[in-house]
Amino acid sequence: MVPAPRLVELVNERLEEFLADRASILRSIAVDLDPLSGFSERFLSGGKRFRARFCHLGWEAVRGRGDGSADAGDEAGLAAVVSASAALEVFHAAALVHDDLIDHSDTRRGAPSAHRVFEGQHRDSGWSGDSADYGRGTAILLGDLLLGWSDELLDEGLAGLGSFAAVRAARLEFNRMRTEVTAGQYLDILEERAWHARAETEQRARAERVVVYKSAKYSIEAPLAIGGAIAGASRGDLEALRAFGLPLGVAFQLRDDLLGVYGDPGVTGKPAGDDLREGKRTVLVAIARERMDPADRRRLDDLLGDPDLTEAQVADLQGAIRDAGAVDAVERLIDENTAQAMAALDAADLQPDAAAGLAELADAVTRRVS
Repeated sequence: MVPAPRLVELVNERLEEFLADRASILRSIAVDLDPLSGFSERFLSGGKRFRARFCHLGWEAVRGRGDGSADAGDEAGLAAVVSASAALEVFHAAALVHDDLIDHSDTRRGAPSAHRVFEGQHRDSGWSGDSADYGRGTAILLGDLLLGWSDELLDEGLAGLGSFAAVRAARLEFNRMRTEVTAGQYLDILEERAWHARAETEQRARAERVVVYKSAKYSIEAPLAIGGAIAGASRGDLEALRAFGLPLGVAFQLRDDLLGVYGDPGVTGKPAGDDLREGKRTVLVAIARERMDPADRRRLDDLLGDPDLTEAQVADLQGAIRDAGAVDAVERLIDENTAQAMAALDAADLQPDAAAGLAELADAVTRRVS
């Protein structure tokens, strides 16, 4: 089995090669496009590569047991899974560029978000028009460009597989993921704006739906399924990977929701309480509202989503959410979903080394501090 550090190296090398090629295409059109390729290279140069690692382990977990398209030592299979893993990273980058734009986020990974970078380029260059408009428009186009590039990267990798069935299955999994995460992003926007028109009894269920489709499926379940599909996985193998991946993905996002309210800015790369300023209607918020008295609930509703929240107001909301018992409740949900995922992993008939790797990665994504 390819060790995790080596897999990350291979994915990074593939990304560098691909982005260099696309940068040359952009340069052949106009040097004015260099900022797009430059930002893409910087944005994709780091990260934990969780999605890439899940994709690879999904492949390792079932390879050699499918239709013969990915037997042990199959270089074409490894090349395909490395390209698919890199494609997932590019797709994730596209989603983050658009997500930051939608949420009006100023930073990402401790640096200015894409629309703020291009806003600054416009302002510093003294161009005509509105700098913020230029930044937003450029970020939309950059996200679209990255989205298209993720498809190209995937197809380049799949082209080397000898099995049409594996190629088709992997492409269908990628397409499904793309639809689900876009739908989940819309549902997230919807809940931030329509929550007050919903029945109180629906708030938590709607927040849980956003968790599943905006994050859980595309962060873990889909990468596992794409890797498994490249290996020619059977329906039973894919079901086993999904049974592990979905609850783990829920736990992963619930941890992210806690970090969005209580994370250390020096570690997360985002301002403290950023989700509070953005008005995220997360499961954490839904549980807090269920447990608060009417006065505290009204105060939470009045302040949540105010981009000008002071540090004192953020601290006040953090304390109120914690005092309501919502933090402890979400920690229990993380533990429950992680346990469900591990039970599914124990019950699955997967390659032992890959199963061990999945267990280790599960611990990393649910107990992370950034």
